[in-house]
Amino acid sequence: MIDHGSLRLRLFILILTPLVLLAVLLGFWRFMVAQKTAQELFDDSLLSAGLAISRDVAISGGDALSPTTRSLIRDASGGEIFYHVTGPGGIYVTGYAYPPASANSSVQEVYKPQFFEAIYRDEPVRVLKMTERVTLENLVGDATVTVWQRMADRNAFANELSIRAGIVMGILLATLAVVVWFGVARGLRPLLDLQDAIDLRSPDDLSEIKRPVPDEVQGVVKTLNRLFGQVEHSINAHQVFISEAAHQLRNPAAAVQSMAEALRDANTDEDREKRIHELVSAAKNSATVAEQLLSLERLRQPTHQDQMDEIDFRLVVEEACAEMGVHILAKGIEFDVTMPEAAIMVSGDRVFLTEALKNLLDNAVKHGGTKLSRISVVLQRDEGAVSVTVADDGAGLSPDQSEAAFSRFSQLDYSEGSGLGLSIVSAVAQRHGGSVSINQVEKGASITLELPIAL
Repeated sequence: MIDHGSLRLRLFILILTPLVLLAVLLGFWRFMVAQKTAQELFDDSLLSAGLAISRDVAISGGDALSPTTRSLIRDASGGEIFYHVTGPGGIYVTGYAYPPASANSSVQEVYKPQFFEAIYRDEPVRVLKMTERVTLENLVGDATVTVWQRMADRNAFANELSIRAGIVMGILLATLAVVVWFGVARGLRPLLDLQDAIDLRSPDDLSEIKRPVPDEVQGVVKTLNRLFGQVEHSINAHQVFISEAAHQLRNPAAAVQSMAEALRDANTDEDREKRIHELVSAAKNSATVAEQLLSLERLRQPTHQDQMDEIDFRLVVEEACAEMGVHILAKGIEFDVTMPEAAIMVSGDRVFLTEALKNLLDNAVKHGGTKLSRISVVLQRDEGAVSVTVADDGAGLSPDQSEAAFSRFSQLDYSEGSGLGLSIVSAVAQRHGGSVSINQVEKGASITLELPIAL
């Protein structure tokens, strides 16, 4: 079975296949040329034999050919020559009896040598018939010389020429195959050296490959170096994320432990009830941080088109607002939602989109400050996009604070939040091919999440 995984074998086949096809075509062409060459050579030999016979008959006065002339004709023609000579009036002069039937010829071509093929004693032969005006003793008239030869002799000569040419081409192809096989191996040596160099690296070595390689392989090396850089960046990002996550989880965990110890040491029922509320709040905060960290990690995974569903974005906004509206209204904050009646279809992940909207609302609650009294959600459709804006009348947020606001674990002012909410919103927007931005408003904060509409 051919190993199609071998680059050496693939190159060998790709190079040698057209050469073999070309050799076959050349072999066929050489065979046809050999046939034509044999035809021309043997026809010339027949003509020479006919002229020699005519001359010998004329000199001998009609006697049979001399043995020397026969031997010379046979040796010069590459095979046995048959002949038949008639004198003026069709009188038999010499040669073999019953020559092959001649082709019909016109009067104008009677003295022109004529070649044709016929059957003589059940064998195909090539025939030359030539007529000349001669004088034999006191007779003047036309003498006809008919010379013929077996086609088998001609074919044998043509086949011998073809076989010789085939042997030469076979030797050339075999030599070329050996040269190509070892030449390809030598040409691939830089790739094998590159493989050995990569194989010697440790798993932690993601530095650039600086080994000199041929021009055809430089693209592969550049791609590998780019991939190494991306992997190194991804590993570093994971390490930073794990370090930051460990730091962020340490505080809520410590708070839960502290509240639990305080609850254990409470002396009165009133103090114990207070500690219980603090413990529940610390536990909720710890769970929220853990959930947001998990969401960020899920958002880091690559997006595949088959994971996206066409959903009505109005239903996503309704679900997020219904869940967060209970907590917002419970704090005495006004809450209103505005959206169109027609469906707005987007391609996305319903869970991530709902979580992004909940984080926008949660951010407004946690960072609105003491002045916060109203939160509004406005959903509208623009040309080719849908946008949802969460606005409040709280502490305020300006566009020049975007970098810090959307960074992980970053807080502009101290609050009970983890600094992950807007970072998650930004990651969800990028995952869905959209954007999130802080709007310039006179009072409070206004953040818009924009997504493309499904086609």
